[in-house]
Amino acid sequence: MHVTHLSLTDFRSYPTAEVPLDPGVTALVGPNGQGKTNLVEAVGYVATLGSHRVSTDAPLVRLGAQRAVVRAAIARAGRSTLVELELVPGGANRARVNRAPVPRAREVLGVLRTVLFAPEDLALVKGDPVGRRRFLDELLVALAPRFAGVRSDYDRVLRQRNALLKSAGATIRAGRGDVRTLDVWDSHLAEAGAELLAARLHLVDDLTPYVRNAYAAVSRAGTDVDLRYRSGLGDDVGDGPPPGRDELRDRLLEAMARSRATELDRGVSLVGPHRDELVLSLGPFPARGYASHGECWSLALALRLAGYELLRADAAAGDGEPVLVLDDVFAELDAGRRRRLAELVSGAEQVLVTAAVPEDVPDSLAGARIDVADGEVRRVR
Repeated sequence: MHVTHLSLTDFRSYPTAEVPLDPGVTALVGPNGQGKTNLVEAVGYVATLGSHRVSTDAPLVRLGAQRAVVRAAIARAGRSTLVELELVPGGANRARVNRAPVPRAREVLGVLRTVLFAPEDLALVKGDPVGRRRFLDELLVALAPRFAGVRSDYDRVLRQRNALLKSAGATIRAGRGDVRTLDVWDSHLAEAGAELLAARLHLVDDLTPYVRNAYAAVSRAGTDVDLRYRSGLGDDVGDGPPPGRDELRDRLLEAMARSRATELDRGVSLVGPHRDELVLSLGPFPARGYASHGECWSLALALRLAGYELLRADAAAGDGEPVLVLDDVFAELDAGRRRRLAELVSGAEQVLVTAAVPEDVPDSLAGARIDVADGEVRRVR
């Protein structure tokens, strides 16, 4: 799988841009602030319908424009697929596949799969739990696009239940409200939450050996790496074989019943996958707060490499590998990690690298080069 052409209209800093791409390595080179990351951000948006830099679509539309359009031609399984996305801030985004409209933009998920390395990845280790939950959920969607719908359903139910807790808490506590409405939303949240939780638990089990192997390859250290899913339902949920969906649903309902009084007081849902944590450990200690800067970088890279290897192993026959995107990551690494990361990814079907200067791109990733400066994109080799 690889992108053969990227076309932008009013996306970020580009009124227009046409970028032909080949399999193998392509380095996008230019001074900071010239638009290199905007190009790989657009590739990532086609794959995920989101940005690794911002949480909403509005900043992706060029200042003064009403909409942005991203088009990507993708070669996969011996055929070409054209994905077109129209970003409309404040409105509904639209999507087309091979010129034909699709009912919902998320139906393009799975046509292109990417794995992105970026300086922001350090937050996967050092940052708050929300980033690690997002990492798991985005990988789930890449593996099985239907989980975009599962996540959307869970978030919708969570918003509705929180709104009810805030608005009806006082009346229910006073005995004047109808708790049956809350019971209904408890049931909906437990159903959607159990599906998401079960998938996360299985993913952590599948991901762990890949993370251990990748960490050893990047760091050349003998430190044991462990991933453990910490659920509000109890430590046993993340240890041993993952429970089934029915058991998880029942345990979520029981936990919500125990927490109801506190939730009504606080006006917020305190139980569910939105409160869970992925705990990363190096040896006997949690990585967050204990690992050195270099160890954190090695672990962050290992998480991304593990996701890439898991997607490769999962790839349907003929679909090929995910596209690897390395956004200004080599400038953040010491010489050893830079060299080892380059060696690990050099054989990928397509690698897109951004760098401020050509010297930031390791020799083992020699390939095509595109210079980016003053809003212009020019192929050098």
